Amino acid sequence: MFSRNSKSSGSAVNSGSTTKSSPPSIISADLRILGDLNSDGDIHIDGTVEGGIRAKVVLIGEGAHIKGEIVAETVDVHGDVIGPIKSSTVNLAKSARVVGDIHHDTLAIAMGASLEGHCQKIIEKKKTGEGKVNVFDRDGTQPPGAKAKETVGASVQSKGGTSSSMMPGNNDPKKVRAT
Repeated sequence: MFSRNSKSSGSAVNSGSTTKSSPPSIISADLRILGDLNSDGDIHIDGTVEGGIRAKVVLIGEGAHIKGEIVAETVDVHGDVIGPIKSSTVNLAKSARVVGDIHHDTLAIAMGASLEGHCQKIIEKKKTGEGKVNVFDRDGTQPPGAKAKETVGASVQSKGGTSSSMMPGNNDPKKVRAT
C-alpha cells in the first residue's frame, strides 16, 4: 500500500500543461507614476498615475488618483479618474469620481458615484487582421459606420408640416404626416 515500488506516481496530476496567470501589478498608495502603464494582465492602483493605462483588467482603489486615458477589458473604479475610459465592462463604485467620457459595452454605476461626462455604448463591427476588434474610427470618436448611419436614415421634419424619409426611392414628401 505504501511501498516504494508502487506503479502509480503523483506526477500524473501535473502532466497537463497549464498556463498560470500572474498576480496583478500593484501601484501602492505611496507611489506616484508619471507616464504610461501597459500590461497584458491586471493592474491594481491605489496610488497616483498621470498617464495612460492599458491592461486587461484595471482596478482603481478608493485612494487612487488617475489623470489619463484608461483602456482595458474591465475597469472597476473606486477612486478618482480624470480622463476617458474605453472598456467592455465599466463598474463605478459608490466612492468613484469620474470626469471624462466612458465608451463601454456594459456600464454599472452604483448610487453615490459621480460621473461628469458622456457615456457611449461600443458597437463592435468587424475584426481587424490582428484578431482585435475595431471599435472606433480613426480619430477615436465614433464607432465605425456611425457617420454613414446618421446620413442614410435621416428624415426631414418641419414644424407642423410633413416628414419624409431621405431613403432612396421615397420621393413623396406627403407620405408621413408629423403630429
